[in-house]
Amino acid sequence: MIPRERLVLLGHPVSQSLSPAMQNAALEAAGMSIRYEALDVPPENLDAALTDLAKTPCGGNFTMPHKKAAMRSMRVISDVAQHVGAVNTFWGDGYGALDGGNTDVAGFDGAARDLLGEIPSGIRVAVLGAGGAAAAALTAIDEWPGATASVHARDLARAMSMRMRHSAVVRVCSMRDPCLADANLIINATPVGMSGDQLPIELDAIRPDALVLDLVYGPSETALVRQAREHGHKAADGLRMLLHQGVAAFELWFHRAPDTEVMWSALLQAAGRTG
Repeated sequence: MIPRERLVLLGHPVSQSLSPAMQNAALEAAGMSIRYEALDVPPENLDAALTDLAKTPCGGNFTMPHKKAAMRSMRVISDVAQHVGAVNTFWGDGYGALDGGNTDVAGFDGAARDLLGEIPSGIRVAVLGAGGAAAAALTAIDEWPGATASVHARDLARAMSMRMRHSAVVRVCSMRDPCLADANLIINATPVGMSGDQLPIELDAIRPDALVLDLVYGPSETALVRQAREHGHKAADGLRMLLHQGVAAFELWFHRAPDTEVMWSALLQAAGRTG
């Protein structure tokens, strides 16, 4: 195992990220002195920042807006990251090169299993959005037994591109399409709800027993999660996805499992939640 001398999160902005609290709790629990730091890097400075990092044994994550742009600076990109079209985790040996992967897929899969308990065969999923978060979710759904998905987006051309890339996708629909009512699981992979109380869909449009997973997270649960519960749906936000992708990233950097409970407690505290 290569000892890491730096662990960083690169984004613009990054001050709102909860990842440093989560990863630093894991590092402390593992008895490591290294710390995970957030670096605000504007897009025009990304290549220079990565060139500098590559001189040191390092690891880290990318958040918006760097997940796609960072691919051009990676020596090797994992098959999963290639399929998603984005890199969110990287590591280097200090000899001038960085390798990239994508742990958002594992993060989504873990969050979905936390909500569902297990993945039932033949589940029908409605994915709202056609961006990077949707691509990560669909990459995981492609591996679920017998799963089918519909993609709901304002930009139907982008949604059709998802259908071409993901075997589980059987329909491309508008955000108001009646096929929402067929889904057992609703995934919000749009930024709607990141601020304010907007909803990406009308909850009356989904079946009464559908589960709702909002990939958006913040200090409090989103309006979609709160209102879904008020309508009788089991629902969760994206904080568990952040946890599971962080666990997967830690394992890539150090080839050992972190203390997941410590990481989750740190996330809840950083978000100002009680549990």
